[in-house]
Amino acid sequence: MKTNLMMTVAASAMLVGVASTTAQAEDLTLCWAAWDPANALIELSKDFETQSGNKMHFEFVPWPNFADRMLNELNSGGKLCDLLIGDSQWIGGAAENGQYLKLNDFFDANGIKMADFIRATVTGYSEWPKGTPNYYALPAFGDVVGWTYRKDWFERPEIQTDFKAKYGRDLGVPATLEELRDIAQFFQGRDIDGKTVYGAAIYTERGSEGITMGVTNALYNYGFLYENPAKPYDLEGFVNSDGAVAGLEFYKSLYDTATPPGSSNWYMGEDIDAYKSGQVALQMNFAFVWPGVESDPNVGGGKSGYFANPAGPAGQFAQLGGQGISVVANSDHQQAALDYIKWFAQPSVQAQWWKLGGYSALNAVVNDPGFANSQPYAQTFLDSMAIVKDFWAEPAYADLLLAMQERMHNYVVAGQGTAKEALDGVVQDWTKIFKDEGKL
Repeated sequence: MKTNLMMTVAASAMLVGVASTTAQAEDLTLCWAAWDPANALIELSKDFETQSGNKMHFEFVPWPNFADRMLNELNSGGKLCDLLIGDSQWIGGAAENGQYLKLNDFFDANGIKMADFIRATVTGYSEWPKGTPNYYALPAFGDVVGWTYRKDWFERPEIQTDFKAKYGRDLGVPATLEELRDIAQFFQGRDIDGKTVYGAAIYTERGSEGITMGVTNALYNYGFLYENPAKPYDLEGFVNSDGAVAGLEFYKSLYDTATPPGSSNWYMGEDIDAYKSGQVALQMNFAFVWPGVESDPNVGGGKSGYFANPAGPAGQFAQLGGQGISVVANSDHQQAALDYIKWFAQPSVQAQWWKLGGYSALNAVVNDPGFANSQPYAQTFLDSMAIVKDFWAEPAYADLLLAMQERMHNYVVAGQGTAKEALDGVVQDWTKIFKDEGKL
């Protein structure tokens, strides 16, 4: 990255020290999901080990099991994790149950300012209650659902000609979800280089969070709201509004008409595999996959392009992903864990984090003049992070998610009932959960 910030990193070789206040070197365990960014964090953390004398250990759990494993660890009072990079939706429960250290005093004492981070990541990863200056995590990995497309296919003259003849417009990055569906349907069953390809790999997985993280990208843009903006936990007419119903119908139509056979239970891994193997023209996925796309011999090196989730009739939004890093309250090494967060928050470390394939949420990194051109997907990351919304972060998050998963999968994939019935069911389920929680 040819910017002043990156040059500073290269020149200093990250010599900005962290003066550990621990009496002797300690062993720290950082828990996170098992995915490519975790490998980048291992490399990044070698500098912390050198500076602090502490030894880093890592417990990485595959995504399908990550939430169950880590939430069980927190709820049982286990001591496996000193540091936890937990999903954004966990923040409410972890804060209210005293499972994460509150970091306000630590941030103040060490000059760490939440205003220095992308606002959406502070709200999504750090705050509880939302909209209040109460912080339980440092934004660690900015992520958002976006789209990857086969730019090389889009640019083929014969494909461009066929598309324009059918739709009366040039084939290019879609401005709306309806245009995206047109493109996906156009590629569905098309022969490219002697191989039958399909339109889009989208999220349909039922077991953890997949279909919820997918369908919200349509629901938001058609008018779905989690609650009445003027009355918390008032769901009727917002979760199941006419616009929300139309958004859910859109997502089902995309699944029914423009996805590969057998894609009824797909999430991040299945989508990226389908895309890299040349099965699909479009891929819905979190931004974390983009470095791997660029480095892939089949789809990287200029063969792929990236765009933010397109607009719908009610606006342009995208599902927030990503995580904050927290100190587990039950840790026996809290001070050393805090030292790690202090080190990780440094601008030079955050710049190196981006360089290694992590998605920094620090404004000094993403607002650097050279950032947008530093990677082919950098501008799309910025565009996407500016339009994010997130799922509930309530302490009852897991129950809320399970209800959403079941209702969405039953309608979109299994074809049970109508979109209105599915969303009415979500209102019913969530209302009961909030009543049981004493919120209503």
